[in-house]
Amino acid sequence: MKIIEKALKERRTSLSEHEAKQVLATYQIPVAREILVDDVKDLINAAEEIGYPVVFKGCSSDIAHKTEKGLIKIDIRDEKEARAAFKEIMEKMDGTGAGVLVQDMVKGKRELVVGLTRDPQFGPCVMFGLGGIFTEILKDISFRVAPLEKRDALEMMREIKGHKILEAVRGMPAADVDMLADILINVGRIGLENKQVKEIDINPVIISGSRPVAVDALIILDNVKE
Repeated sequence: MKIIEKALKERRTSLSEHEAKQVLATYQIPVAREILVDDVKDLINAAEEIGYPVVFKGCSSDIAHKTEKGLIKIDIRDEKEARAAFKEIMEKMDGTGAGVLVQDMVKGKRELVVGLTRDPQFGPCVMFGLGGIFTEILKDISFRVAPLEKRDALEMMREIKGHKILEAVRGMPAADVDMLADILINVGRIGLENKQVKEIDINPVIISGSRPVAVDALIILDNVKE
Protein backbone atom coordinates (compact mmCIF):
# COMPACT_ATOMS: atom_id res chain seq x y z
CA MET A 1 0.00 0.00 0.00
CA LYS A 2 1.51 3.33 -1.14
CA ILE A 3 0.92 5.31 2.07
CA ILE A 4 2.59 2.61 4.17
CA GLU A 5 5.41 2.07 1.64
CA LYS A 6 6.15 5.82 1.62
CA ALA A 7 6.34 5.95 5.43
CA LEU A 8 8.64 2.92 5.52
CA LYS A 9 10.96 4.47 2.93
CA GLU A 10 11.12 7.57 5.14
CA ARG A 11 12.08 5.23 8.02
CA ARG A 12 9.04 6.28 10.03
CA THR A 13 7.50 4.08 12.71
CA SER A 14 4.00 5.59 12.52
CA LEU A 15 1.54 7.22 10.17
CA SER A 16 0.01 10.62 10.79
CA GLU A 17 -3.67 10.61 11.79
CA HIS A 18 -4.63 11.74 8.28
CA GLU A 19 -2.58 8.97 6.66
CA ALA A 20 -4.00 6.38 9.06
CA LYS A 21 -7.55 7.40 8.19
CA GLN A 22 -6.75 7.19 4.48
CA VAL A 23 -5.68 3.58 5.05
CA LEU A 24 -8.92 2.88 6.95
CA ALA A 25 -11.03 4.47 4.21
CA THR A 26 -9.31 2.27 1.60
CA TYR A 27 -10.67 -0.69 3.56
CA GLN A 28 -14.21 0.76 3.61
CA ILE A 29 -14.00 1.80 7.27
CA PRO A 30 -16.12 4.96 7.76
CA VAL A 31 -14.03 7.92 8.92
CA ALA A 32 -14.87 11.49 9.88
CA ARG A 33 -14.80 13.99 7.00
CA GLU A 34 -11.58 15.98 7.14
CA ILE A 35 -9.25 18.17 5.10
CA LEU A 36 -5.52 18.66 5.80
CA VAL A 37 -4.36 22.28 5.45
CA ASP A 38 -1.17 24.20 6.13
CA ASP A 39 -2.19 27.84 5.69
CA VAL A 40 -4.99 30.11 6.92
CA LYS A 41 -6.65 30.65 3.54
CA ASP A 42 -7.05 26.93 2.90
CA LEU A 43 -8.13 26.48 6.52
CA ILE A 44 -11.06 28.91 6.19
CA ASN A 45 -12.13 27.33 2.89
CA ALA A 46 -11.94 23.85 4.44
CA ALA A 47 -13.96 24.87 7.49
CA GLU A 48 -16.67 26.36 5.28
CA GLU A 49 -16.71 23.28 3.05
CA ILE A 50 -17.13 20.88 5.97
CA GLY A 51 -19.44 23.28 7.81
CA TYR A 52 -19.16 24.78 11.30
CA PRO A 53 -18.84 23.64 14.04
CA VAL A 54 -15.55 21.90 13.25
CA VAL A 55 -12.63 20.32 15.08
CA PHE A 56 -8.97 21.28 14.48
CA LYS A 57 -6.12 18.86 15.18
CA GLY A 58 -2.39 19.26 14.78
CA CYS A 59 -1.31 16.57 12.32
CA SER A 60 2.09 14.86 12.38
CA SER A 61 3.45 11.33 12.32
CA ASP A 62 5.59 12.32 15.34
CA ILE A 63 2.65 13.25 17.57
CA ALA A 64 0.61 10.47 19.18
CA HIS A 65 -0.96 12.21 22.20
CA LYS A 66 -2.44 15.39 20.76
CA THR A 67 -4.79 16.16 23.65
CA GLU A 68 -2.01 16.39 26.25
CA LYS A 69 -0.05 18.73 23.98
CA GLY A 70 -3.01 21.06 23.43
CA LEU A 71 -3.20 20.30 19.71
CA ILE A 72 -6.96 19.67 19.57
CA LYS A 73 -9.57 22.43 19.44
CA ILE A 74 -13.22 21.40 19.34
CA ASP A 75 -16.50 23.18 18.61
CA ILE A 76 -14.97 25.95 16.49
CA ARG A 77 -17.96 27.97 15.32
CA ASP A 78 -16.75 30.81 13.07
CA GLU A 79 -13.84 32.28 11.15
CA LYS A 80 -12.55 34.34 14.08
CA GLU A 81 -12.31 31.25 16.32
CA ALA A 82 -10.80 29.29 13.42
CA ARG A 83 -7.98 31.78 12.86
CA ALA A 84 -7.10 31.93 16.56
CA ALA A 85 -7.15 28.14 16.97
CA PHE A 86 -5.02 27.59 13.84
CA LYS A 87 -2.40 30.10 15.05
CA GLU A 88 -2.21 28.46 18.49
CA ILE A 89 -1.89 24.91 17.13
CA MET A 90 0.79 25.85 14.59
CA GLU A 91 2.80 27.66 17.29
CA LYS A 92 2.65 24.62 19.58
CA MET A 93 3.71 22.27 16.78
CA ASP A 94 6.69 24.52 16.06
CA GLY A 95 7.29 23.20 12.56
CA THR A 96 7.10 19.49 13.49
CA GLY A 97 3.83 18.71 11.70
CA ALA A 98 2.29 18.41 8.26
CA GLY A 99 -0.40 20.96 9.12
CA VAL A 100 -3.84 21.07 10.71
CA LEU A 101 -6.70 18.65 10.17
CA VAL A 102 -10.05 20.39 9.75
CA GLN A 103 -12.55 17.74 10.81
CA ASP A 104 -16.29 17.32 10.95
CA MET A 105 -17.49 17.48 14.56
CA VAL A 106 -19.07 14.02 14.79
CA LYS A 107 -21.83 14.04 17.39
CA GLY A 108 -22.63 11.00 19.52
CA LYS A 109 -22.49 10.06 23.20
CA ARG A 110 -21.31 6.47 22.74
CA GLU A 111 -17.60 5.89 22.13
CA LEU A 112 -15.93 2.60 21.24
CA VAL A 113 -12.39 1.48 20.51
CA VAL A 114 -11.24 -0.84 17.73
CA GLY A 115 -7.64 -1.93 17.39
CA LEU A 116 -5.10 -4.44 16.19
CA THR A 117 -1.93 -5.82 17.72
CA ARG A 118 0.52 -8.19 16.05
CA ASP A 119 1.19 -11.05 18.44
CA PRO A 120 4.53 -12.90 17.91
CA GLN A 121 2.74 -16.25 18.13
CA PHE A 122 -0.77 -15.67 16.75
CA GLY A 123 -0.15 -12.83 14.30
CA PRO A 124 -2.66 -9.97 13.90
CA CYS A 125 -5.28 -9.87 16.68
CA VAL A 126 -8.32 -7.59 16.53
CA MET A 127 -9.54 -5.75 19.64
CA PHE A 128 -12.95 -4.23 20.43
CA GLY A 129 -14.23 -2.42 23.53
CA LEU A 130 -15.50 0.69 25.24
CA GLY A 131 -13.61 3.73 23.96
CA GLY A 132 -12.85 7.35 24.65
CA ILE A 133 -11.47 8.25 28.06
CA PHE A 134 -12.73 4.97 29.54
CA THR A 135 -10.52 2.65 27.45
CA GLU A 136 -7.59 2.57 29.86
CA ILE A 137 -9.72 2.94 33.00
CA LEU A 138 -12.26 0.16 32.42
CA LYS A 139 -10.23 -2.12 30.10
CA ASP A 140 -13.54 -3.58 28.88
CA ILE A 141 -12.25 -5.23 25.71
CA SER A 142 -12.36 -8.48 23.75
CA PHE A 143 -9.91 -10.01 21.26
CA ARG A 144 -9.96 -12.34 18.25
CA VAL A 145 -7.20 -13.63 15.98
CA ALA A 146 -7.58 -12.45 12.36
CA PRO A 147 -9.06 -13.33 9.93
CA LEU A 148 -12.50 -12.71 11.42
CA GLU A 149 -15.83 -13.94 10.15
CA LYS A 150 -19.01 -12.04 10.90
CA ARG A 151 -19.97 -14.39 13.74
CA ASP A 152 -16.57 -13.72 15.40
CA ALA A 153 -17.14 -9.96 15.21
CA LEU A 154 -20.66 -10.24 16.67
CA GLU A 155 -19.36 -12.46 19.50
CA MET A 156 -16.69 -9.84 20.33
CA MET A 157 -19.39 -7.21 20.75
CA ARG A 158 -21.43 -9.43 23.07
CA GLU A 159 -18.40 -10.32 25.20
CA ILE A 160 -17.68 -6.88 26.63
CA LYS A 161 -19.39 -6.05 29.94
CA GLY A 162 -20.77 -2.82 28.48
CA HIS A 163 -22.39 -4.52 25.45
CA LYS A 164 -25.77 -2.94 26.23
CA ILE A 165 -24.31 0.37 25.04
CA LEU A 166 -24.89 -0.96 21.53
CA GLU A 167 -28.63 -1.36 22.12
CA ALA A 168 -31.32 1.33 21.87
CA VAL A 169 -30.83 3.32 25.07
CA ARG A 170 -32.01 6.69 26.45
CA GLY A 171 -33.62 7.77 23.22
CA MET A 172 -30.60 6.77 21.12
CA PRO A 173 -31.08 4.17 18.36
CA ALA A 174 -29.34 0.81 18.45
CA ALA A 175 -25.85 0.86 16.94
CA ASP A 176 -25.53 -0.64 13.47
CA VAL A 177 -23.81 -3.88 14.50
CA ASP A 178 -23.48 -5.00 10.87
CA MET A 179 -21.35 -1.93 10.14
CA LEU A 180 -19.35 -2.52 13.34
CA ALA A 181 -18.78 -6.14 12.32
CA ASP A 182 -17.48 -5.00 8.93
CA ILE A 183 -15.09 -2.58 10.66
CA LEU A 184 -13.67 -5.38 12.85
CA ILE A 185 -13.32 -7.75 9.88
CA ASN A 186 -11.58 -5.08 7.78
CA VAL A 187 -9.18 -4.08 10.56
CA GLY A 188 -8.13 -7.71 10.62
CA ARG A 189 -7.65 -7.59 6.83
CA ILE A 190 -5.35 -4.57 7.15
CA GLY A 191 -3.14 -6.57 9.52
CA LEU A 192 -3.15 -9.67 7.32
CA GLU A 193 -2.44 -7.81 4.07
CA ASN A 194 0.14 -5.34 5.41
CA LYS A 195 2.82 -7.24 7.34
CA GLN A 196 4.57 -4.04 8.40
CA VAL A 197 1.54 -2.80 10.35
CA LYS A 198 2.38 -3.47 14.00
CA GLU A 199 -0.56 -1.79 15.75
CA ILE A 200 -3.80 -0.01 14.92
CA ASP A 201 -5.66 2.14 17.45
CA ILE A 202 -8.99 3.63 16.37
CA ASN A 203 -10.23 5.58 19.37
CA PRO A 204 -12.84 6.81 19.51
CA VAL A 205 -15.24 5.19 17.12
CA ILE A 206 -18.28 7.36 17.79
CA ILE A 207 -21.79 6.01 17.28
CA SER A 208 -23.40 8.94 15.42
CA GLY A 209 -27.10 8.13 15.34
CA SER A 210 -26.73 4.41 14.65
CA ARG A 211 -23.65 4.70 12.42
CA PRO A 212 -20.12 4.04 13.73
CA VAL A 213 -17.53 6.61 12.57
CA ALA A 214 -13.76 6.49 13.17
CA VAL A 215 -12.86 9.90 14.61
CA ASP A 216 -9.20 9.35 15.54
CA ALA A 217 -6.72 6.73 14.38
CA LEU A 218 -3.11 5.73 14.93
CA ILE A 219 -1.15 3.15 12.93
CA ILE A 220 2.25 1.98 14.21
CA LEU A 221 4.69 0.41 11.75
CA ASP A 222 7.43 -2.16 12.19
CA ASN A 223 10.29 -0.76 10.14
CA VAL A 224 12.52 -3.84 10.53
CA LYS A 225 12.63 -5.71 7.24
CA GLU A 226 11.66 -9.37 7.45
